[in-house]
Amino acid sequence: MRFTDFVNHQSVSAQLESLDKEDAIRELITALVKVGDVPANQHEEVVGRIMEREKMGTTGIGNGVAVPHAKHPAVSRTIGTIGLSSQGVAFDALDGGAVHILFLLISPPDQSEHHLQILEKISRHLREDLFCRFLQQARTDTEIRQVLEDVDNADL
Repeated sequence: MRFTDFVNHQSVSAQLESLDKEDAIRELITALVKVGDVPANQHEEVVGRIMEREKMGTTGIGNGVAVPHAKHPAVSRTIGTIGLSSQGVAFDALDGGAVHILFLLISPPDQSEHHLQILEKISRHLREDLFCRFLQQARTDTEIRQVLEDVDNADL
């Protein structure tokens, strides 16, 4: 499984504007709507589902990283996007710090195992300092895409 299999490079953002959790999630979902991965009429419902998941426990895992995710019938396959924030997002992270890398994931409800496999892949790479540093150094959406492609090629 490759990042490029589920991350639409046209939806990534090297410069998130949002400063709080819900706004950042909303901004990432808006990007997925713009590229056609989430139906526009489901935008608020998908945001709501991810926020419900956040109430169960923050997905701000620390070290400047968050992986907001949920399952929702608005998508027919697992989709993801990445947002970077130079200012940092107040995300209620486990370590209390601001989040600079947000990796959002949405899967269909009937693909729980696939959802977990992708979350494991994301988490494994986000625990690698080098991967996080390369993402944080990305200044453009194209550079984010290049980091993901490099990781995919190294994983072969």
